[in-house]
Amino acid sequence: MTDPGPEGPSGLVVVDKPAGWTSHDVVARMRRLLGTRKVGHGGTLDPMATGVLIIACGKATRLLTYISANDKAYEATIRLGASTITDDAEGELIETRDASAVTDEAIAAAVASLTGDILQRPSSVSAIKVAGERSYARVRAGEDVKLAARPVTVSRFEILAVRRSGGLIDIDVAVDVTSGTYVRALARDLGEALGVGGHLTSLRRTRIGDISLDTATSLEELERDGALTRLIPLAQAAAATLPTLTIDAQAATALGYGQRIPADGVGPAVAMFDGEAIAVVTRGEGHAKPAVVFKAQGA
Repeated sequence: MTDPGPEGPSGLVVVDKPAGWTSHDVVARMRRLLGTRKVGHGGTLDPMATGVLIIACGKATRLLTYISANDKAYEATIRLGASTITDDAEGELIETRDASAVTDEAIAAAVASLTGDILQRPSSVSAIKVAGERSYARVRAGEDVKLAARPVTVSRFEILAVRRSGGLIDIDVAVDVTSGTYVRALARDLGEALGVGGHLTSLRRTRIGDISLDTATSLEELERDGALTRLIPLAQAAAATLPTLTIDAQAATALGYGQRIPADGVGPAVAMFDGEAIAVVTRGEGHAKPAVVFKAQGA
């Protein structure tokens, strides 16, 4: 078992989030299991989604900004022939169209058009703020919200299976995307490109950066075995999140004081000394400066 130390545990726990739970629900449960209030998550999953949800506690919560910025991978099912207000199965059905005439070749061509560097309009029920208010709150209040398109990269959009039933088509896909990409918006845009509408019926996140489902644990297992048994220590967690920079004792002391150190080609990276994570550093003109300090001088 990992020793939580006098300040409480610091590190990551990779949870296999169950369907029906919000990301905040998981955080609340993990606060109890880890015995600390200082808990957060990297990369929100909608309640219907399952899979990799990275939970950070203690000093590792300072890594969450970097964790959320990493590329992500998903497995999903897209239904063609039906559109919903939320672009997923949790929203009200707003239109159905017969998709039976859509060919496999047309689907493949539409998928290809949504692969690579694209402009994507986020779902209107996203958490993006519009004039200080969450977009989803405006939609729930009856407002018709159209968010501006933003550049994203879909490095993989692979069709795994196609199933047809009546006027509907279900497509199982695997996607790798940059941070800020909405898979349900891909489902919506695929349906629009084919002229029949579409929405997401299932979503499972399989990876954030280099952290995959292979290291994930269910909440039931964490309840049974104890969350601390699955805690990835701070240094290991930092190294799994960012590239590492090996430093000497003098540089470690300087970073602990919040000072700059000489470094080229850095940024952002985790500065490591004697196996410990000292700070997250970013590149300047011929130097590296600490953006986050994990271990202050004398601590």
